[in-house]
Amino acid sequence: MTQLLPHALAPGETIGLISPSSHSTRPERIEQAVSYLEKNGYRVKPSRHLNRISTDPEVADREKLYDLHAMFQDPAVRAVICLRGGAGASRLLGSIDYELIRKHPKIFIGYSDITALSLAILAKTGLVNFSGPMLATELHDPTPCTEEHFWGMLTSPLFALSIRNCPAHRISVLRPGTAEGPLIGGNLTMLSSMVGTPFLPSLDGALLFLEDVNEASYRIDRMLAQLLNAGQLEGCRAILFGQFSNGGVQQEEEDRLLRIFNYYADRCRNLGPVVTGLSYGHVADLMTLPVGAHCRVEVSGSGAFSLGATAPVITA
Repeated sequence: MTQLLPHALAPGETIGLISPSSHSTRPERIEQAVSYLEKNGYRVKPSRHLNRISTDPEVADREKLYDLHAMFQDPAVRAVICLRGGAGASRLLGSIDYELIRKHPKIFIGYSDITALSLAILAKTGLVNFSGPMLATELHDPTPCTEEHFWGMLTSPLFALSIRNCPAHRISVLRPGTAEGPLIGGNLTMLSSMVGTPFLPSLDGALLFLEDVNEASYRIDRMLAQLLNAGQLEGCRAILFGQFSNGGVQQEEEDRLLRIFNYYADRCRNLGPVVTGLSYGHVADLMTLPVGAHCRVEVSGSGAFSLGATAPVITA
């Protein structure tokens, strides 16, 4: 499928806001995020049903799809930012008008449960989109590193050529090496649940990045086993493990998780570099990653790490 690139976000342009997953119980965060975007020089357009609460899945899905389609169809909207993750986005996949999105490529950003939409859009349209901050989880009060990655990735065609890890997180090398391929990934729970569906893009030759939150090591083990048994890890050229945050996690659990990561790395014959500690996940310092962009990763035995796209991921 032909790769599609969105246009870079320019000052004064309009950012659309949607909530295709869960709603936020803290509406003040939405107001803060809107104010933040406006102070940075952008117009903001909330979708018709932004943060709408409906207990009827059929009604909720219909409203979410309306908002998603309306934002991609609106020529004034140049970027679409999701409210938050949670649950429910995967129900939309079979009803999305992917041809509409393909005809109107634009910036789309979110993570966590939004991984389902991100991967499906890539698989069905070829549109490079972005796994990164959302309105009610980071953009109401972003850290400096989160801001740097967010604005750099969405506004500068050159930023993605060198993607630096945030200082708050340390890269640990499980396997050194160099690899190139499409950067694909997101939340492990969501990605593993998409195996066997037409909405998961091919991981053959991919640089796979993963994160999760509040999942015990045995559940992470189970999901990685699902990917391995389904043949999804076999063709990966690199695995970049992000933050598997779990409040109050003990050292014993961290050690167990590291052994699990090593176990799966050892079972992928074509796998190159493997690292942990990527600044990606349910953490304050959150990088923005271009999903579907062709990237190169280099990891040395001494711990040196570099990641970058081989060409711009947005057009000027």
